[in-house]
Amino acid sequence: MTKDKKLLRTGAIGTAIAAICCFTPALVVLVGFAGLSAIVSWLDYGLFPMLFASMGMVAYALYLRSGRKGPSPTVIIVAAVVALSAILFWLEFRYALRISIAAAVAVAAYAYYLRACVRRQSSQSVDTTETAS
Repeated sequence: MTKDKKLLRTGAIGTAIAAICCFTPALVVLVGFAGLSAIVSWLDYGLFPMLFASMGMVAYALYLRSGRKGPSPTVIIVAAVVALSAILFWLEFRYALRISIAAAVAVAAYAYYLRACVRRQSSQSVDTTETAS
């Protein structure tokens, strides 16, 4: 399996797990059954950064799958993960759902942008081969 597929799968699974644990009481119930209910109030401090980091992993995997079109987004992804986590902590998780949806929309928009770059590149290569023959 190639690195981009493995990275994409890992990021998607991490995003799904973090989203389920953040937006449903599943993890709270499991932690309560385990007798660790004292840490329930601290779960969001780990889950939301995990959610944003997983979304960043998906964005980077999409970049790799696109054939590395454009500059590397690594610095921007790390800055976005840190900034979104810091904003959520600062706002005390008041707008957590809205910020998480905005992050997901940003990753989807980036995927659309990369797909458009790949299409544009492939259509340009088809045009150059037609003019050459």
